[in-house]
Amino acid sequence: MKNINKILFVFLIAILSGCNDAIDIRQVGRLDAANAFRDVDDLRSGLLAVYDQIDVTPEHALSANFTDEIAIGFDSGGQGFALYDFVLNAASTAAFDFWVRGFRANHRATVLIEAAQVITPDAGDLADYNNILAQAHFLRAYANFELTLYFSPDPSDDSTLAVPRIDFIAGLDIQPRRNTTGEMFEYINSDLQTAMSLSNVQSDATFVSMDAINALRARIALTRGDYTTANSLATNLLNSYGLANRTQYVNMFLDSDNTEIIWKLERTLNDNYDGQGATGSVSAGGWAGARYAFVNATLSGSPYFEMDRSVFDLLDPADIRYDVNVAPTSVISGDYTNDPDPINNDILVIQKYPGSEGRPLMNDLKIFRSSEMLLIAAEARVRGSSDLAGAAGLIDQLRDARFGSDQAAPTYNSVQEALQGILLERKIELCYEGHRYKDLKRVGTAAGVGIDRDPIACNLQSGACTLPANDFRFTLPIPIVEINANPGIADEQNPGY
Repeated sequence: MKNINKILFVFLIAILSGCNDAIDIRQVGRLDAANAFRDVDDLRSGLLAVYDQIDVTPEHALSANFTDEIAIGFDSGGQGFALYDFVLNAASTAAFDFWVRGFRANHRATVLIEAAQVITPDAGDLADYNNILAQAHFLRAYANFELTLYFSPDPSDDSTLAVPRIDFIAGLDIQPRRNTTGEMFEYINSDLQTAMSLSNVQSDATFVSMDAINALRARIALTRGDYTTANSLATNLLNSYGLANRTQYVNMFLDSDNTEIIWKLERTLNDNYDGQGATGSVSAGGWAGARYAFVNATLSGSPYFEMDRSVFDLLDPADIRYDVNVAPTSVISGDYTNDPDPINNDILVIQKYPGSEGRPLMNDLKIFRSSEMLLIAAEARVRGSSDLAGAAGLIDQLRDARFGSDQAAPTYNSVQEALQGILLERKIELCYEGHRYKDLKRVGTAAGVGIDRDPIACNLQSGACTLPANDFRFTLPIPIVEINANPGIADEQNPGY
């Protein structure tokens, strides 16, 4: 339903922002929530404006640029060098963007939820009313989960500090302190329970459904170390959706097939994300493919980031993921290790976001896929019950689908070896989808895996080639913009900053 995204969101967002001002200051002539939202149709429009706050291109950019997914491209103009060099501090764009964007989504969902309390729907509108509220509670939970993942030093430890819990429409003078990770997950889980009780749609690729709710619950359970729940939820979703075949897999990244998509964010012509965005920066907005190239996903499309050899060397040309990720216009050195000029003789162009609707680099953003559920189940089986054979069987199932033929199943001889294998498979399957940074933070230490860029290209460009997964920079700092407005929170800055 791409036409949904063609609605003009500017007016709706202005209403939501105006609600905050009206509630806080009671300015004469400004709309408050009770007047901005009068019926279910108003709530439906407001919900679309909340959706418009959800974006994962910053996650794509942080994960690719900071970890070992990209190398500096031959057409680089210096974009992203600081993050590539592991420079991350309270003044970094990543800290600002992830903090402000998360709380903005939380706020606008809260305005909608509170406004709905003064509306009594007609009997014919009750199902829509409930489903709108279910989606709003989910979107708020999703935003707060992302905040907690990035700003809590350990999202599995209830006692660590996370972010302030703002479960109300806050006044302009609020100066909150950080709540614990445990308190944040109480908030997140409460929203998800409410969403589950109200949702009346089982599956929908582009709007929140029960399946999307359960996919988020599976991801949360894995993060929290509840491996029994993670395995159960993920396995059920995998069984419901299955895995795309090779043709479907290609079409999925051309936005013409939803076989294994549980939930995605649609991007279409003339919506608020139809543009290049801030290239080389961890900032919201813009086409997904513009995180790596200026013009298009070809050699002539000015790629300023290229695929790191540590990714390329994992890809077998017989694997359909090779075709999806490596542009056919790439220049591939026949003897890369001994090549005297690898910068110009080995140019691995990233093609995961080739574009759709005639717009280069613009593609839908896949949030939950059944292949991720398979990988969640595999990791949960290893970490929860040391079921190495069960995990190996799941990885074999994924490889069989991607190669289109029976592949030899991996053999894992220890928990750590299995976790290493799962991380490698996640690196292939989920590359450039915003997972690698979070994956290394969650399981990198247990697996004995950190950032490990190809040393040839990395040393030519930077020298910052490796970083252990227990480094403090796998948690973002409280941004300086928050500290300036809320000085007391400076005493709660994350370790290392």
